[in-house]
Amino acid sequence: SERGKQLYKRRSQTIERSFADAKELHELRYARYRGLAKVREQCLLIAVAQNIKKMALLLSKRGKGFVIRLIYQI
Repeated sequence: SERGKQLYKRRSQTIERSFADAKELHELRYARYRGLAKVREQCLLIAVAQNIKKMALLLSKRGKGFVIRLIYQI
């Protein structure tokens, strides 16, 4: 359907991009460690790093005033 094509196009631009970034920018092409627990920890830390980068980008787009208000709310 047309709606399905639009959703797939949007997904390829957002979700698939984050996997590509993890692979290329955060060395997730190969596991750095051996064992399920260590590889899981590596993947979680990479996801945390990606989320922090995403939050920093969003905060920088909103401007300095927003960041100051956000800090005082916490």
